[in-house]
Amino acid sequence: MAAQRPKDLVFTLFGDFLLHRPEPVWVGSLISLLAPLDLSEGAVRTVLSRMTAKGWLEAERRGRHSFYRLAARGRKLLEEGEARIYHPPRDKPWDGVWTLITYSIPEDLRQLRDRLRVRLSWLGCGSLGNGLWITPHDIRSEIEEIADSLEIRGNLEVFRAEHTGFSPVAALVDQCWDLVSINRRYEKFIARYLPELEHCRSAIEKGGLSDEEAFVRRFALTHEYREFPLIDPYLPRSLHPPEWGGDCAAALFNAYHDLLMPLADEYVDGTLTAAPAMDVPVRGAA
Repeated sequence: MAAQRPKDLVFTLFGDFLLHRPEPVWVGSLISLLAPLDLSEGAVRTVLSRMTAKGWLEAERRGRHSFYRLAARGRKLLEEGEARIYHPPRDKPWDGVWTLITYSIPEDLRQLRDRLRVRLSWLGCGSLGNGLWITPHDIRSEIEEIADSLEIRGNLEVFRAEHTGFSPVAALVDQCWDLVSINRRYEKFIARYLPELEHCRSAIEKGGLSDEEAFVRRFALTHEYREFPLIDPYLPRSLHPPEWGGDCAAALFNAYHDLLMPLADEYVDGTLTAAPAMDVPVRGAA
């Protein structure tokens, strides 16, 4: 697996393997799980400490041992990501009505403006320029949450409207989203992982795939695929260009992930079993 930022690896580990496990995870188990991904013990301890300081994780001291769990902020992020991966909004019916978001945030608050843009992109919005963003999805409740969390209710407005002219809808989509580039990413993903799926299917049938190899392969698969919710607006199918690769990539991801899941989970279960018994927790340990 190519070198990756330690924080991103930890997010993938918690998001795909630990999100629905209720107990906090011993630091030794996290070190062991990240070792096959070329992350050293020192790097793991450093990134866990930093992610705790930033509010993504919570740390507990139980006796002589440190344990980590997702903080509310980290859990919300990963649950939203899980929903976009497994239940993308492109499958929702579209009535032809667009949501328009317009904002005016002064230059001295440009960091706040940048945060808003990131949140809008995550929701699948595209920019028409001059502080106007659009999406075919009805995201009024999400925008209200963003407005409250960033304290910018007085700086933005939300509209629901139909497009009556003058550009063709396809041209409007091209202006707001670079679907050609996104489709190339999907094609590369398919070209890489389709042969791997066939190889691993054959290996598993012959009993030649270890739990650890399944874990590493599933990790790499998920780590790469989790980038798509960041760039794909998940437009309704009627707005997709011809020969769109998103559906094929999603089917490939689900099939390969399901194939690797039992063996990979066995590896994670075995690693977590080696954790020490948990004593009375003390919150805030590093």
